[in-house]
Amino acid sequence: MGRTRIKICGVRDEETAWAAADAGADAIGLVFVRSSPRYIDPEAAAALMMGLPPFLSTVALFMNPSLEHFCDAEETCPTTYVQFHGNEDEALVRRCGPGLIKAVRFDKDTIADDLARWDGVDEVDAILVDGGAGGEGVAFEWNRLAELVDNLSKPIVLAGGLTPDNVAEAIRVVRPYAVDVSSGVEKERGVKDPALVEAFCRAVLGA
Repeated sequence: MGRTRIKICGVRDEETAWAAADAGADAIGLVFVRSSPRYIDPEAAAALMMGLPPFLSTVALFMNPSLEHFCDAEETCPTTYVQFHGNEDEALVRRCGPGLIKAVRFDKDTIADDLARWDGVDEVDAILVDGGAGGEGVAFEWNRLAELVDNLSKPIVLAGGLTPDNVAEAIRVVRPYAVDVSSGVEKERGVKDPALVEAFCRAVLGA
């Protein structure tokens, strides 16, 4: 399947972005959700993007945005990809894609239906599976997800409770296209630790 890609989510400053890039990350996440401790204003995010190294992708994270809010933010800060991390309906997803990553929350009773639903939407480029609402560090049953991914046409991004200590095992079990981490590389809520970012990336690349 090739190398597992790495996204460091909740980046709010250029120093952290460069630490992620230097450690081997493929993408950084910019959280456009005001209630999040990792929120960054789209204008500040656009300024941050001006100083990024080449070939580092950017992902704007939204949660249940209105179409107007989405369009305004994307006009101010046009990112490589968009991530919808709420209960967005298919109509909104279709209008805001392609280049869209749709997140679903793992529930053993509904995960198969959720994956099948978004796997059938052309505007969705990848499906992210999280253990919680995002940035909560909630892990889940990787084995159950592993049973389902081979039947999907979309790449799977694994998130939720990942850390430098467990991400290699998660990759071994699920074999995802990419992994996404936020709280697992923080020294305090909303503040990334460059040493943990480096350790996380090293563990993924080693796996």
